[in-house]
Amino acid sequence: MSHLTIYNNSYASRLIVGTSRYPSPLQLKQSIEQSGTNLVTVSLRRQQNDLHSAQHFIDFIQQSSIDVLPNTAGCESIKEAMTLAHMSREIFNTDLIKLELVADQYRLEPDMEKTLDCARLLLSEGFKVLPYCTDNLEFCVELATVGCQVVMPWGAPIGSGQGLQNPEHLMQLRKELPDTTLIVDAGIGKPSHAAQAMELGFDGVLLNTAIAKAQSPYKMAHAMKLAVQAGREAFKAGTIIAQDFATPSTPTLGMPFRD
Repeated sequence: MSHLTIYNNSYASRLIVGTSRYPSPLQLKQSIEQSGTNLVTVSLRRQQNDLHSAQHFIDFIQQSSIDVLPNTAGCESIKEAMTLAHMSREIFNTDLIKLELVADQYRLEPDMEKTLDCARLLLSEGFKVLPYCTDNLEFCVELATVGCQVVMPWGAPIGSGQGLQNPEHLMQLRKELPDTTLIVDAGIGKPSHAAQAMELGFDGVLLNTAIAKAQSPYKMAHAMKLAVQAGREAFKAGTIIAQDFATPSTPTLGMPFRD
């Protein structure tokens, strides 16, 4: 399986895993290992709430070959996001930043105008921005135009587990941005959802709740790993075109019949 490219970084796994809402640090560690991921997201704001767990997590990451993708989860203003991005770059020693700027705390829908403005500022300061966004074609194209080499449209609202609500929109994004790394971020609830995203030609999947809140997080992490791999292989193989009529798998023409 070819690698996932994020700016100048290359990752063997196309699954990116979040690190919040797990029942325990041990289950988080087991899930990361079972997922096969090379990149995990972490919110500095959440980690600050439990300094002991935060240090335990940082120690684990430093001892592994996994990269950290800090995010600005929970930010509603550009000033908040910029401050958190600078703090994260200093603490985690990375220019990567997952930009989250939400319009409200209910649906956690990205505020696309603020996201675009903040992305411009972060890019001008040397950050490698991975913006969390809606599947709005105009804004996604604009994010790529201003310099975001990775764009991450949602499949559905964060944590909803609803899967891909608008696969047609995502397919159009893939056609319009053939040279941009596209990652479905948010809304994935089942391995079948992750496989579907990959079958559409997306480069990767980012998820958290689907694993963290599963009855067995580490088993679900392994299932998501397999789903992403299967979806990618299916896309590369080329799926058949859906039809409104039946087509026999074994043609009858030329077959012998008895009266």
